[in-house]
Amino acid sequence: MPAKTTQTDAGGFSADERAAMKERAAELLAEGKKGAKKADGLQAVLDRIATMAPADRALAERVHVTVTSIAPQLSPKTWYGMPAYANEDGKVVVFFQDSGKFGYRYSTLGFQDAAQLDDGDLWPVAYAVAQWGPAVEKRVVELVEAATS
Repeated sequence: MPAKTTQTDAGGFSADERAAMKERAAELLAEGKKGAKKADGLQAVLDRIATMAPADRALAERVHVTVTSIAPQLSPKTWYGMPAYANEDGKVVVFFQDSGKFGYRYSTLGFQDAAQLDDGDLWPVAYAVAQWGPAVEKRVVELVEAATS
């Protein structure tokens, strides 16, 4: 298997994208199991955060603490290998993509269609996160509250 790259091959997907899809397939298989699914999801998120580079890990930890305290009804799980938080229907509402995932310049806080962020005909669903501070935390709290209301 070639080294991971973010460049797209002739087939259309980069090695990083193919790896993310394989991670998602494994996640879907694991979700079929009953029992301690939520605990397993939390552990998977914590394990994934632990593998991140220090700067990304610090951001992911703050996102995790903020989301779980503001929206305890969301269940932590991994989604395409990223920490994510799903509603009672299992649909991802919010996720965190570390900058190292695809070699990006910044980490991303993203929202899926289950989030209630609709605002007219155009609204943002992903936010670049370079550093954590009071202003960033306040905005993340507002977004998570809006997404789950």
